[in-house]
Amino acid sequence: MSTPRHCESPARSATVEIERALNRITYLTGRSRQHERLMAESGLSLDRAAVAILRHIAESEPLRPGVLAVRLSVEASHVTRQLQQLERAGHVVRVPDPDDRRAQRVQLTAAGLDAVERMREVRRRGMEATLASWSHEDLGQLAGLFGRLVDDFVRHAEIEIRDCPASVPPGPGT
Repeated sequence: MSTPRHCESPARSATVEIERALNRITYLTGRSRQHERLMAESGLSLDRAAVAILRHIAESEPLRPGVLAVRLSVEASHVTRQLQQLERAGHVVRVPDPDDRRAQRVQLTAAGLDAVERMREVRRRGMEATLASWSHEDLGQLAGLFGRLVDDFVRHAEIEIRDCPASVPPGPGT
């Protein structure tokens, strides 16, 4: 049974509002129309899963496909299929894993990096248009708080992974 709203603590009420806002932003930015607009404005033709994979690789060092699957919370076979398509399109290549020559990691090619940069530019323009009326101080405060929020989410996720590791068996290419 849930607590009536008027009985919630201020911290709980704020947390509920933050969670609602994040869900709404996630919904709005993840809609098919948004993806179609992103692809049209960036001149690319990628599905949403491929975009997520490219963005994740761009924000990290070259990764094993299995590690990428765990970080994206998807099945390894899903990542493998997407990586094959991205390889055929020239956006990623597999390179030897320096820690284990039997395994491979995935990294962006110049074309993959260009695709990510084009998508980032479209998103930046959209963000700038959305926040055009915000003051410099409000933008700075929001950026700082979002950075702190992301850091805390990452830290919390790392604790969960350590305490309850995913059951992805290691193997060649993972």
